Amino acid sequence: SAQWPEPYGAAMRKAADFLSASLDDDGCWRSHPTPFAVHDDKAYETHVAWGLYEAARVTGREDWAAAATRQVDWALTHQRENGWMDQCCLSDKTQPLTHTLGYALRGIVEAWHYTQEDRVLAAALRLAEGLRGGLESDGRLPGAFDAAWRPAAKWSCLTGSVQIAHSWFLLFKATGDTAWQDAGQRANAWVRRTIVMDGDAHVSGAVKGSYPVDGDYCRFEFPNWAAKFLIDSCQIELDCAGS
Repeated sequence: SAQWPEPYGAAMRKAADFLSASLDDDGCWRSHPTPFAVHDDKAYETHVAWGLYEAARVTGREDWAAAATRQVDWALTHQRENGWMDQCCLSDKTQPLTHTLGYALRGIVEAWHYTQEDRVLAAALRLAEGLRGGLESDGRLPGAFDAAWRPAAKWSCLTGSVQIAHSWFLLFKATGDTAWQDAGQRANAWVRRTIVMDGDAHVSGAVKGSYPVDGDYCRFEFPNWAAKFLIDSCQIELDCAGS
């Protein structure tokens, strides 16, 4: 197993031990709820399980991977036949944000990368296909969906759009289906068109929370994680273009 230099390795091990120990028997994290969301079960925490898989990958600690799989398996009990996820929003579980659906999707894709289980890939594809059904020809995604995959917002969550695009590119790599690559390219291109490239240095290059900027997600804000997720998604887009 790979060895991380201290103190990073020690911090990683401590964090992974905490996450695996605080997981409930059914696979849900409940004991330390976030102050930034409604206190209920969160299926999108598959994105946190991904961190346990990565810790297991570099250390060989299969107990951490087993904890991650318990969490993903619990989350998948909240997936409907059409791919939509219950319990998958910060505040309104009846119409989850693309941001949190994007978290859930990435965590499920990464669970498949680690486990290589066909059932996990099938679950990722169901969720990804539901999301892709809402993609407009210009690359725009609504900021939220209801359980029938109908748009539940007139604005877009730019963070969610590029998170989902990243997972679409990962699914292109996993399956070879170029429809996933096309969807990712269109979503990324649309988000890039919303960025101000000149003018005030404080906002030039920043990614809005919502588009239009008065949408409900990070209203009138430029969250730093939006720029981070866009960079990640553009990088994998370039990687896929060269493959």
